[in-house]
Amino acid sequence: QQQQQQQTQQHNRKRAAAQPAAPPSSSPTYQISPLAIVEVSRFSSPTATDIVHSSSATPPASHLHHLQQPSQQHLITSGGKEDLGALALLEDNVKRLKSPKASPGPALSKTQVESAVSLLSDWVYESCGAVSFSSVEHPKFRAFLHQVGLPHVSRRELAGARLDARYEEVRSESEARIRDALFFQVAADGWKPPAFPGSGEEGLVNLTVNLPNGTSVFRKAVFTNGKAPAKYAEDIMWDTVVETSSCGSSNGGSVQRCAGIVADRFKATALRDLESRHHWMVNLSCQLHGFHGLLKDFSRDLPLFRSVVASCSKLAYFFNTSSPARSVFHKYQLQEHDHASLLRVAAPASWDSTTGRGGAGPGRGGGDAGAVRNLAPVVAMLDDIVGSGHALQMAVLDDAYKLACVDDPVGREVGEMVHEEAFWNDLGAVLSLVKVVRGMARDMEAERPLVGQCLPLWEELRSKVKDWCTKHDADHGAVDKLVDRRFKKNYHPAWSAAFILDPLYLARDAGGKYLPQFKCLTPEQEKDVDRVITRLVSREEAHLALMELMKWRTEGLDPLYAQAVQVKQKDPLTGKMRAANPPSRRLVWETCLSEFRSLGKVAVRLIFLHATSSGFRSNWSLLRWVYTHGRSRAGMDRAQKLAFIAAHAKLDRRDFSNEEEKDAELFANGEDDVLNEVFADVSSSV
Repeated sequence: QQQQQQQTQQHNRKRAAAQPAAPPSSSPTYQISPLAIVEVSRFSSPTATDIVHSSSATPPASHLHHLQQPSQQHLITSGGKEDLGALALLEDNVKRLKSPKASPGPALSKTQVESAVSLLSDWVYESCGAVSFSSVEHPKFRAFLHQVGLPHVSRRELAGARLDARYEEVRSESEARIRDALFFQVAADGWKPPAFPGSGEEGLVNLTVNLPNGTSVFRKAVFTNGKAPAKYAEDIMWDTVVETSSCGSSNGGSVQRCAGIVADRFKATALRDLESRHHWMVNLSCQLHGFHGLLKDFSRDLPLFRSVVASCSKLAYFFNTSSPARSVFHKYQLQEHDHASLLRVAAPASWDSTTGRGGAGPGRGGGDAGAVRNLAPVVAMLDDIVGSGHALQMAVLDDAYKLACVDDPVGREVGEMVHEEAFWNDLGAVLSLVKVVRGMARDMEAERPLVGQCLPLWEELRSKVKDWCTKHDADHGAVDKLVDRRFKKNYHPAWSAAFILDPLYLARDAGGKYLPQFKCLTPEQEKDVDRVITRLVSREEAHLALMELMKWRTEGLDPLYAQAVQVKQKDPLTGKMRAANPPSRRLVWETCLSEFRSLGKVAVRLIFLHATSSGFRSNWSLLRWVYTHGRSRAGMDRAQKLAFIAAHAKLDRRDFSNEEEKDAELFANGEDDVLNEVFADVSSSV
């Protein structure tokens, strides 16, 4: 019997050896839900009939008996490929029901969630209308919030309690800064309506407060319909002075804390009237707009400018309206630029849009024939023609163009004009002059110069214009006359006084002293220095202030302090060298020059004044939003709060740009050397 049992065991071992061995298991046996056949990573399955593998261990066949057992079978559902997402969602829901406390990832703390939502809210507010409140309820955005573990944020919450709380927080911070300052300057920018489609005559006036330490805080925004009258602007600016002076004070503050106003309009009306009534104020016109005004002077009164504009208007109008010429031009445009488009046309004042005639022809300019109404479209037209210069030259050489212009005198005239090297030289000269003035204006917008820099800025402009005249063989007398006329229109006596009192502009003499540069002033400007100083002090102090001015003129500032004030470093925005510590120009008067008691009072209130009114630049999106929703009180209130929050953030960052203009620059593909290429082509063909 024992022998029989041994034979049976040997037989069983042989049978076991003949069968495939089961793989060793390194983990305990566990049950897998049939729904685990689809995971999040399976959404990329190419087709609904492809095999779908689980990311977990392969389940025993007995667990898949209801899915047609072997795993090699195709998974076919009635919804096709789109069912994969629903199947995965079903699996996730089952898992959550089985393990309610399970979380797909580490949960954020309440503090982290609140911080993240606050940052999100600030981004929406600081975009100032560019990001819609409704965008936070977009399905994709909600999915993103869910993915990173954040709760949904409703548009009502953003536009309601959160907006109110953030506004109060920012307003309190701004008022605290104003209270800390002994005096301030009000800047009003935006009295001129914006020029963009759909804006009509509406505009947004930003009222900012410039502080002695070099920082600025936003005060309020005023929405206007049409061009505001001078009296209305005067009332708005004076109300701002009164409100700002009493900031945080229960019994009202002294309006004499306001050292002055700088604005982009109303120099000869509202600003002058306020200054004449309040002797302690120095009210300035914005120098940025003064430079833009000079460009308008050139376009209106410079014969070369008017001649080029008239010729380019004729050229652009002809190619846009003549079908044969346009077809030929577009053919070469496609070859050169891979796209074809019409040329922008800016008509002179006397232009007849029905005939395409009027204005001065090439090389001519008389009366108001070439005068322009608006400079921006003029420069755009000139840029278009320069950018399409080679295509225009090829077009007028094409036989199809010549055939189309056999009986068209305008077409022949335009063809001859495009062939003329003088036309392209004149066009290049005009664009070069625009570039000179605009380049200085851009630097001014980035640097935000103080009033003491006005005289040096205009001298720099005169020097560059003189170089331009020499390079392009232009009449220097005619150009300088226009520059001088605009200078006198913008000049304020405080320019001369600030230039003399600002330690940044002291010059070292032969004896090593750092003295004010009276030699740079005209006799009349020297008198302006005396007038401004005596006006800004009391009648009793006037004589003492003039005596101190004489001492300042002969002794100046200690060389060591003067050199410390004049230390310069490269400006990261413009790449130019500028004062490393601008507030030190004021601080030396309050410390080491304290013996100048009367003159020092004038100096500290004068040299910190800004020469430009530009600061916070609102997005066009905000203006469009206001025009649509701003008729209601609630809508206008929200717009005011949005503008305040956005402006506060931008001024803190010293960011004076416009996001929409940044986007335009990002997508622009202009070539800097296009004009040089056109000149080369013309020279080779002449």
